Amino acid sequence: MKFLLSTLCLVLFACPAASFPLHRIDKDLDIIFKQNQEWKESRKMEDPNFFSTGGSVHKPNFMWIGCADARVPANEVMGEDTGSVFVVRNVANMVVNTDFNLMGALQFAVDYLKIPHILVCGHYDCGGIRASMEKKDHVPPLENWLRNIRDVYRLHRVELDAIKDPEERHRRLVELNVVEQCINLFKTG
Repeated sequence: MKFLLSTLCLVLFACPAASFPLHRIDKDLDIIFKQNQEWKESRKMEDPNFFSTGGSVHKPNFMWIGCADARVPANEVMGEDTGSVFVVRNVANMVVNTDFNLMGALQFAVDYLKIPHILVCGHYDCGGIRASMEKKDHVPPLENWLRNIRDVYRLHRVELDAIKDPEERHRRLVELNVVEQCINLFKTG
């Protein structure tokens, strides 16, 4: 609840009051709180001990570095249960050595949680990859982030420029981006 309230405060300060319907925020938060309560009750029905034992030991087997895209729930895609995947997300599943969030999570995963497997997972139809392929200035900080994907394109320009179909070129850049992020991950060790 504290997180959502903090988010609410940030939204209020960032948006002019005259152009932002405050009743909409309350309605959206009420829905989130209601859905959270429903989820909690359904979990208790499935496993009465879920909340008493689920939080006692956090020992995931996998760290997932994936895209922030909401269509891709990491543990469900992998067929894993809740708590078995330590998830870090950002636009286009990037491993950037100046990303303190990712670097801190990586150190925590390896040094403290002793996670044996780290996965970098991309997906086709990635908005971040698409945005990086546009000849457009997306302005900072997004533009700074997309520059990293444009570096991947630059490294593989000959191969990518030879692909005439824009959709196939996009798909190949998604694949090459995962490869390059795995190399970046390797360089952190």
